[in-house]
Amino acid sequence: MSVTQLSDSAQNYLKIIFSLNEWSAEPVTPTVIAEKAGVKLSTVSGAMSKLRQQGLLDHAPYGAVSLTDLGREYAVTMVRRHRLIETFLVQMLGYRWDQVHEEAEQLEHAVSDFMIQRIDELLGHPSRDPHGDPIPTAEGTITIPAAILLAEAQPGQQVSVERISDSDSELLQFFSENRIVVGAQLTVTTGAPFSDTVEIAVNGEESVIRLGARATEAVWVSLLGSAR
Repeated sequence: MSVTQLSDSAQNYLKIIFSLNEWSAEPVTPTVIAEKAGVKLSTVSGAMSKLRQQGLLDHAPYGAVSLTDLGREYAVTMVRRHRLIETFLVQMLGYRWDQVHEEAEQLEHAVSDFMIQRIDELLGHPSRDPHGDPIPTAEGTITIPAAILLAEAQPGQQVSVERISDSDSELLQFFSENRIVVGAQLTVTTGAPFSDTVEIAVNGEESVIRLGARATEAVWVSLLGSAR
């Protein structure tokens, strides 16, 4: 069976499960999947049962959900489609990075494998999408960079932005306006006491930007060193 023979909802569930595990070690439960998919828990429970019968995932009742080898193969195929389409929309059609997620959600189910191959070739086989998420190769290989949440960076550290969550379009607009994008270098400083904020300087500038938890928990960074 090919991934194209699965329903759109089945493709979405597999992609969601993979994505939830990609940058986090937290268990993936039906409740978490329901929140991510924006549907009722009962809907997810029924879908999980069907996917398990198809040999695409393992799920202990009331426990965590994990993809089988076949389920992971299909999930990676959908992730590749989604991220290549996002990259194409930004690089070739002039979309902003906060506009592409919903478009890709629709298009990823409709395009053929041949079109995805041609998009990949046209773009020069990109390894990352506009938000920094790694794009799987045609063979299913995916390389995730070593990164931590910006919220975990310590004052005085210099970091490079590796990935920014695309789940909040308004936050993406804010980041873009402040040049907090993939590849930007940030210097982390201490926020005001008891404020639960982090202050950063972008690309060595003297001015600082104050970020709250909503922002610092949406940005993944790699460590460059300590500021002098």
